[in-house]
Amino acid sequence: MKVSKNKRILTFVLIFALACTHFQAVNASTMNKAKNKKAEAEQELNETQNQIEAIERQQTLLQSEINEKDAELVNLLVNIGILEDELAAKTEQLEQVTVELADAESTEKEQYSSMKKRIQFMYEKGDTAMVEAILGSVNMADFLNRVEYVSDVYAYDRNLLEEYQNTVEQVAELKVTVETEKAEMEAMQGEYALQQQNLEQILAEKKAKMGDYNSQLASAQAAAEEYKKTIIAQNAIIKEEERKAEEARKKAEEERKKAEEAAKRASAQANQNANGDSGNSSSDSGGGANPGYSTNVSGGEVVNYACQFVGNPYVWGGTSLTNGADCSGFVMSVYAHFGISLPHSSAALQSCGQAVSYANAKPGDLICYSGHVAIYMGNGRIVHAQSKAVGITTGSATYRTIVGVRRVL
Repeated sequence: MKVSKNKRILTFVLIFALACTHFQAVNASTMNKAKNKKAEAEQELNETQNQIEAIERQQTLLQSEINEKDAELVNLLVNIGILEDELAAKTEQLEQVTVELADAESTEKEQYSSMKKRIQFMYEKGDTAMVEAILGSVNMADFLNRVEYVSDVYAYDRNLLEEYQNTVEQVAELKVTVETEKAEMEAMQGEYALQQQNLEQILAEKKAKMGDYNSQLASAQAAAEEYKKTIIAQNAIIKEEERKAEEARKKAEEERKKAEEAAKRASAQANQNANGDSGNSSSDSGGGANPGYSTNVSGGEVVNYACQFVGNPYVWGGTSLTNGADCSGFVMSVYAHFGISLPHSSAALQSCGQAVSYANAKPGDLICYSGHVAIYMGNGRIVHAQSKAVGITTGSATYRTIVGVRRVL
């Protein structure tokens, strides 16, 4: 009976061990799938974020070009407006000058005719030869030359006539000048119209290109959101599987202790077998990526060095471990102390080193979040430059959604 009872106890221990092993194998399989999906999503997210950054840089450059062409167009429109006002004024001036020239020419002719009549009236009973000579003049210059010797008599008429002649010449010259200026303005107006058409065409092309970039950016951002959702969902699965694994481990530990106590009451050989099977009932449920180290730097040394600066301030864009640093500046400066060069960018740090699953994270690994990065201390803890409110501090590694773990040592 005693042997039969011992056999039943040993059989129970073996069955329980096999059940635990099966459960842990199933748990590990589910967790590995979640971790693989998460790693794939993290890779896709990194690539998409790089694509978004490239599109945004292209948008910034294109917007600068659009702003420049907009400024050129505004300046051209201002010049066109000024030119139109000047052309309208010049047209009005030309019309006025044309009227003034016609009036001056008419007045000159009237004065010339009146002067000849007065001379004829004054001398028609006098020296007929002189009158005939005067009236026989062929043009204005000839006429003025013939009457020079009687300048005392005709001084008033002569001065008045010369004044009208000068007026006619000045107005005629002004008309030519105004016509020339107007023609130049009209030519400039045509040139401005071509420039405006060209600028508007360039702007339309660039704005259409900006629309394409906006569409690409929207697509990339939508894809990034989907990858983020995948990462969050897989993180939830991983946490749930870790919780189940921990519960199973505790339960297995309790059952193992009970089995050991029962086995102690059995034979020495049964006790030895029970202990062996119980020991084999625990399996590693970590799984996932776990690359080796490529440097001789100890993760513990990195953590100890980083923790010296806990309490120092957070400064956006800073890299000083004493006077202030942001999250990536803190990580960059800590690793620089050990001769390891890292970028000053939380997004770029997500692609550094080698991917590691969170279950296999070790001290000195980088814990990456969306827009943030920290140094893993072990036991689910991190040290990081968190924010202006708390500065450089330590905390739980899962205080935010983890988007990646990177091994750079």
